[in-house]
Amino acid sequence: MPRYTIGVDFGSESGRAVLVDVSNGKEIATSVYPYSNSVIDEKLPESGIKLELDWALQDPDDYLRTFQNTIPDVLKQSGVKPEDVIGMGIDFTACTMLPVKKDGTPLCNLPEYRKNPHAWVKLWKHHAAQPEADKINETARAMGETWLDRYGGKISSEWFFSKVLQIANEDPAIYKAADRLIEAADWVVWRLTGVETRNSCTAGYKAIWSKREGFPSKAFFKALNPLIENVVEEKMSTNIIPIGQKAGGLTEEAAKWTGLLPGTPVAIANVDAHVAVPAATVVTPGTMVMIMGTSTCDMVLGTEEHIVPGMCGYVEDGIIPGYFGYEAGQSCVGDHFAWFVENCVPASYTQEAAERKMDIHKLLEEKASKLKPGESGLVALDWWNGNRSVLVDVNLTGMMLGMTLATKPEEIYRALIEATAYGKRMIIETFVKNGVPINELVACGGLPDKNPMLMQIYADVIGVPLKISASKQTPALGSAMFGAVVAGKAAGGYDSIVDAAKAMAAVKDVVYKPIPENQKVYEKLYQEYVLLHDYFGRGANDVMKRLKAIKASAH
Repeated sequence: MPRYTIGVDFGSESGRAVLVDVSNGKEIATSVYPYSNSVIDEKLPESGIKLELDWALQDPDDYLRTFQNTIPDVLKQSGVKPEDVIGMGIDFTACTMLPVKKDGTPLCNLPEYRKNPHAWVKLWKHHAAQPEADKINETARAMGETWLDRYGGKISSEWFFSKVLQIANEDPAIYKAADRLIEAADWVVWRLTGVETRNSCTAGYKAIWSKREGFPSKAFFKALNPLIENVVEEKMSTNIIPIGQKAGGLTEEAAKWTGLLPGTPVAIANVDAHVAVPAATVVTPGTMVMIMGTSTCDMVLGTEEHIVPGMCGYVEDGIIPGYFGYEAGQSCVGDHFAWFVENCVPASYTQEAAERKMDIHKLLEEKASKLKPGESGLVALDWWNGNRSVLVDVNLTGMMLGMTLATKPEEIYRALIEATAYGKRMIIETFVKNGVPINELVACGGLPDKNPMLMQIYADVIGVPLKISASKQTPALGSAMFGAVVAGKAAGGYDSIVDAAKAMAAVKDVVYKPIPENQKVYEKLYQEYVLLHDYFGRGANDVMKRLKAIKASAH
């Protein structure tokens, strides 16, 4: 009798559930729920209270609506009986965090806090905590905190304690009102199981926790702000549970939401990028997995600890047990291309796409594919949403060089794609120089299937073969695989994520290989990118930050 698991993947703008056959990883049904409030970056819902620059919030009710809409839908589509679903797992963008009461109620759901921005979920791309990130980094260096090296020398504004410190600094009342400060990943698992857990993946990569040393000291937190001296003990937990473990079973309430049986095993939460690695067949070192969507996360396994400048961090057992899991990434990839389409495409192109019944991205790709490398005379810096790796600086901004009155939209579109490929090569070269080998790439996420030109450009720029995950919903598949692991072999699942990967994960037959003549041109363009990257990104000319400061003062 077939057995199934469900993986639920929470993205930046929607949540999706995938129902998977445990025996072979085949995706039986998929359902997507677009968040009703999407990304809240201009004003709060209902009250219309205006948000400051670089804020990005979400509504936690959208996460519960994801369960209530998508899981019943995949059961209905497939005809699979609830008793044949042996487990489920979830993954989430991170760090996405929220303040809640001790029963799990989000502060933003209480009338007295509804109009307070700090009471809402802070999405991963909430960058308004950059001053707090700067304070964390300065204080860590001054106090000689050795854990800073594990994160490439810088903690990001996107991470947990930057956001915690912003709440404490700007609204101490909200900090005090919050009984718990928690990753959204752990919060939704809490709502499913009735059990509050803290997963090792987000704790390790986003909250400065390590298996050997735990969290930073009370003295460190006190130096940041005396209010948060006891933040771990008072608002969090020191009981960090490894990925691959069971969080609990579905409550009666969650069973009614989902249509599944009460007690159905739920895996400890995971991060969308990290859970995608075994789902892309990667369970050993040497291969980088690129999870490509609005942003890109880069994951690679290693057998040793290495300090890699600008990496997002490494965590022991953080991705696959027995290995150090390294993370890096780019803050702006799919967002990059979407920005251009939404703001810079002429009406004639939109009309042509409509007449030919084509997606506008497909039209631009078709036109851009006819260009030779270097033909446009353009080179861009891929910092429209700041730089995550290797500079770790959200105050950097985008740049395009070489435009003339003859420059066409498809040339700009291709240059933006090339810029993200140059940024990826910069990340890979930094890893390799610092002792972490990378011999091939596997891509997954929303972009690889949609844009073959992008994949070929990456292969040509980086100079290594590039494969694509067979799954169109790789993170959700990874979560479903962990659902099979917590169900266990006796219930029809697996006893380890490595065993699950052997049966349930696959890559497509297509392999993008570097084209030698393209590589020669891209080598020249990449060297120009490196010059611009270092000049504008490493302090020789801080014009981007000065312009941003002028912009802020004008608001």
